[in-house]
Amino acid sequence: MIPELGHFALALTVALAFAQGVVGIFAPDLRDARAMRAAPALAISHFLAIGAAFLALIYAGVVSDFTVENVADFSSSLVPLIYRISGTWGNQDGSMVLWCFILSLCGATVASFGGNLPASLRARVLGVLGLVSGGFLLFTLTVSDPFTRLWPPPLDGAGVNPILQDPGLAFHPPVLYTGYVGFSVAFAFAIAALIEGRLDAAWGRWVRPWALLSWCFLTSGIALGSWWSYYTLGWGGYWFWDPVENAALLPWLSGTALLHCAIVVEKREALKAWTVLLAIATFSFSLSGTFLVRSGILNSVHEFAAAPDQGLFILVLLGLTVGGSLILFALRAPALEAQGIFAPVSRESALVLNNIFLCSIAAVVFTGTLYPPFVNLLFGVQLSVGAPFFNQTVLPLTAPLILAMAVGPLLPWKRAALRPALARIWLAFVAALVVFLVMDLRSNAVTALGLAGGAWVILSAFSDIAERVRVFRGSAGDVFARVRALPRAAYGAALGHIGFGVMVLGIAGMTLASQKVIVLQPGQSTQLGGYGWRLNDIHDAPGPNYSQRVADISVTDDGKPFLSLHPSRRFFTVQKVITNDAAIHTNGFQDIYAVFADEPASGGAELRLNRHPLAPEIWFGGLIMAFGGFLSLSDRRLRIGAPARKTAKTQTVTV
Repeated sequence: MIPELGHFALALTVALAFAQGVVGIFAPDLRDARAMRAAPALAISHFLAIGAAFLALIYAGVVSDFTVENVADFSSSLVPLIYRISGTWGNQDGSMVLWCFILSLCGATVASFGGNLPASLRARVLGVLGLVSGGFLLFTLTVSDPFTRLWPPPLDGAGVNPILQDPGLAFHPPVLYTGYVGFSVAFAFAIAALIEGRLDAAWGRWVRPWALLSWCFLTSGIALGSWWSYYTLGWGGYWFWDPVENAALLPWLSGTALLHCAIVVEKREALKAWTVLLAIATFSFSLSGTFLVRSGILNSVHEFAAAPDQGLFILVLLGLTVGGSLILFALRAPALEAQGIFAPVSRESALVLNNIFLCSIAAVVFTGTLYPPFVNLLFGVQLSVGAPFFNQTVLPLTAPLILAMAVGPLLPWKRAALRPALARIWLAFVAALVVFLVMDLRSNAVTALGLAGGAWVILSAFSDIAERVRVFRGSAGDVFARVRALPRAAYGAALGHIGFGVMVLGIAGMTLASQKVIVLQPGQSTQLGGYGWRLNDIHDAPGPNYSQRVADISVTDDGKPFLSLHPSRRFFTVQKVITNDAAIHTNGFQDIYAVFADEPASGGAELRLNRHPLAPEIWFGGLIMAFGGFLSLSDRRLRIGAPARKTAKTQTVTV
């Protein structure tokens, strides 16, 4: 009964979403206040209906209702409760319901808290969100129905994919999807502005919190996914340049550029057309990632198995959304003339430079990701573009980005002089130079550049805050007063840059990793990274829905006991799949990492041993960046609506 109610709620949601889209888009032209007020009501109803469908699907998983094909194929009564819940979105059909649920949540939030928006703009924003959601809901209902019944039902389900039975993967998809889908609001604001032919500083104030919130969730989602890959897949890396990883990186890059451009629109009413294009591109990249994961054209550990009609349906939706928005942009953008004028050396110019590097990196990643499948499609030639290509092309673009991002926040708006800004961060430059010279003598130039670049960004951000509160230039009371008075957004921006610098330190530190693959018999030892590694024993241990073989490893430092590691190989009885569970010890500055890879016929254990300097900083940096964004969102200036602007300063364009 519950699945039927969920299916009915899903069908009702399709109708509500399209009604929201039609009313929201066309009601402002009727200049009927009641019709425009209907759009928020429809958005909230849309959210409640898809929420009911989503809860019904979760309920079917929790109670192990194997008459639902989705539950029978992707869940089991043997797995812990958390994985019966997360199994709901760990597959093609369920993940689309989650995708649509988050999209409806965005619309309901705009409807509930967008009272400060002009009625026509809010209606059109909700209309765009409704049409996008309606398309994906129609896809879910027709070709990807999660409530399809199965009869006779099996005694037990096929089980959750073993590599997904991890707490990190229980939270990674919802967080990542919130980042993906959240950019739909910025996209909707951009399309609504193009329809109305109006885009001003107030528009930038409205868009920026949504772009920042989405960016925070996307940053957190990418960091969680990288961490999961690091400790679950057992390969000892943090980023494989997998096509689906790249699909998540693309909207992050363009979204970062959008976030900075929205500041320029708000402060200077400049870069309007470019900001709108970035909003369209960011959500288009999010939709492209949805298509790539479900189309079957990529070979990735992250992809879902998909039928050809599912990939074709999403491709049509992608074409209509992206193509329609770009056509509208081509028609309207020439009328969005910028009002703000700025000098070549200014904060605006620094943000433009930031955009150039970010978009160049995105173009390289996009080309490297999609070139192989297109060549295969057109010419039948199998190509592989891997880490060497991306490392050699992205690094030269990232280096000047790191150099510039430390200077940009120190420049005044409109017109600036470079020398005073550089004088404020001379100490950061000296420290970065010392790091480079010391590390270059001990390692290599690339590692030294990475560590120096991270230090440069971190110390420059601290220098900016110190300059704002006049450290060493005023009394302690005056400095403390300025610290309290400084807006949270300023601290958030500094933390965002500091987090990026910390992440750069971690990435550079990983180039100094020590690795060894070796077969040891119980009682044998080896040396790696200045530590002694001894295999003590191999034994069996039970698990909730698997059996496992555990290797007991002791690590010594200068002959003294240091720590014990217990990596394991898990055998899942339902799926008959073996996975590796890595054992990791961290002190916050390095990881001691061991994987029980195999049991050779000759006995003993094949071990992958690693020492990873600064590895934790990769994920600490991502979390610091996200925290900085959330701290900025807590600033009242970002949470309240834009102030009313004088008529003379309001730009209205008729096209």
